[in-house]
Amino acid sequence: SSKTFWTTTGMFPQELIIGFPKCVKISKVAIQCYLVRTLRIERSTSKDPVGFEHCIEKDLQHREGQLQMEEFPLPEFQATYLRFIIKSAFDHFVSVHRVMAEGT
Repeated sequence: SSKTFWTTTGMFPQELIIGFPKCVKISKVAIQCYLVRTLRIERSTSKDPVGFEHCIEKDLQHREGQLQMEEFPLPEFQATYLRFIIKSAFDHFVSVHRVMAEGT
């Protein structure tokens, strides 16, 4: 829902894990967030959210008063879970408004 969002509790790193009903192929990940400085994305193909592997880490641009909209084109990979680790921020609290994964 565009009217909801996830917010951090004030200290970093913070993480958000998204699970899929089964292992899927992903070619691109996009995120809408606010005040995130450094974001790391990891994946797991396990039945449970364990054994994560690094996919990408990126420093995001600060956009005063606006949502950050970042796309991460990735070589196609499989995942049952995606873990988003907010390593640092431009303020004490940040928010994640939307996460999108494209693939099959």
